[in-house]
Formats: sequence, structure tokens, C-alpha cells
Amino acid sequence: MRNPFVQRLRFGPAALLLLVLLAPAPTEAALEHTFLFFPTAQILWTPDQRGLPYEDVWLDTEDGVRVHAWFVPGRADDDLPALLFFHGNAGNISHRVHNLELLHHRLGLPVLILSYRGYGQSQGRAGEQGLYKDARAAQAWLEQRGYGAERQIYFGRSIGAAVALQLAVERPPAGLILESPFTSIADMGRHHYRFLYALLGWMVDARFDNRSKIDAIRSPLMIIHGQRDNIVPPRMGEELHDLAPEPKKLVWLPRAGHNDTLDANPDIYWDAWREFLDTLATNR
Repeated sequence: MRNPFVQRLRFGPAALLLLVLLAPAPTEAALEHTFLFFPTAQILWTPDQRGLPYEDVWLDTEDGVRVHAWFVPGRADDDLPALLFFHGNAGNISHRVHNLELLHHRLGLPVLILSYRGYGQSQGRAGEQGLYKDARAAQAWLEQRGYGAERQIYFGRSIGAAVALQLAVERPPAGLILESPFTSIADMGRHHYRFLYALLGWMVDARFDNRSKIDAIRSPLMIIHGQRDNIVPPRMGEELHDLAPEPKKLVWLPRAGHNDTLDANPDIYWDAWREFLDTLATNR
């Protein structure tokens, strides 16, 4: 089953200008929720439809928001670390069942995947600081299940990479995997719509400033980026890699864009995961 949902990071120029002209102040939140976050409520698939055992998890965040997650257990005979999965800016966790299936069958990792506030069955409304609070609640849940920080790997895609990075700075994991990460929302705005972002970018609250945080991580890092990514430029992944402390690894997927990293170069992709996990196990 391929994931038909296209993840998006965009600023629509005509609609953006019209919104600013017509909307009452303040417009910051309206801009974010029109052009940055694309949540959907409907659960399209569940892991059991792909033969995966799973547990519904409900998390209470530090600010009282109740968010939904799934826990897919790993292979019972392996003492593997748990993967904390932060998805991109569109859909909800049900659009990542294909990811869960491959992670389970190829690597056997236990996985906790979180629907951010305002996504899927989670309460609340998405925002940068809110997503960070959701991440802290998920990390704490894994610790309560016996997976200390030394047995957790954070994995984030696109905007989820920013969430994983923030959490890694606060609560260092055994390893950190960033897939298709951008340097900052400001850089994304300038890249896609230079003039309009220079004019109106101050109206977007979210910063997700990965560039300023990356040198603060203290965990082994792997960055995965498609060389044909026309949403998040590959140079952003390369820049983050260059700024990060050792140990670090940059994996290029020659045929992958932004939304097909799982399928465009599967041998390169999964070999990189296995090598990273082997390195973590050796150093544990």
C-alpha cells in the first residue's frame, strides 16, 4: 500500500496576500493554519489492516491537551530500541501505516507514532510550541514503558524533523534520524516565494529554526535527503549536516523527491537504517 497523501510545505502567494488584506489582525495564527499545517481528522487506515499488532495510546501534554498515538511493538525476541516517529505537516498517523509496516518488517523496531494536536483524533490546534509539548509527552510515555532515553531513537520527517531535533536538544536520545529536514521556516519561505515572504513573513509565528539548534545535539545523527526534493532543497539537509557535531552521517537518495523516500531508492534507504542501528548497538 502506497501512501497517497502528499505532504506539503508551501506558501500560496495570491491567497496569502488576499488573506492578509482581508483578515482582521492578528493574522499570525491564520497564516500558519492556512499555509503550514495541513491536518485531517479522518482515520483512513489502522495498523491491523496491514497485519500489525498495535495499541491505541492517549497522552496528556503539559498544557492539558489530549493527543492520540499508536504503539506498534517490535519483535518479541529482540532487545531493540524504541523509535519515536514524528510525521510531516499533512494528514495524520493513519497516512503513515505504510511506513509502520516497512519499519516493522524490515527492522523489527517498536514504534510510537504521534498525531500532533489538531491532527487525527488529537485535541487542540497545531502550533510550533504545541508540537514540542506533544513530543515531550510521547517521549515520557516511552520512558514509562521501560524505554529510557538511552533506548530511544527519534525519527522525524520534514516538519517532524524539526520536532525531533528540538526534543533531542532537550532530552538526548540514543540516536537521531532526520529525513528531508529544512533549515528554518524563514528559509523555506524565502526559497519558494522570496518577495512575498520578505513582505509578510513576519506574520508567521512558527520558526522551526533547525539551523540554530543543530549544533546543540549530543546524539549520533543520520540525515536522509532525496536529491530530487523540490520542496525542501537538498542543500538544506547538507547545511544541517555540516553544522552538526560528530558522529553524523548524510545519506543521499539519488532518485527520491520529498514524498517518495521510502520507495525511490529502497536498498540505499534501508541499508542506511541498518548500518545506523548497528553502529548504535555497537556503541551501547
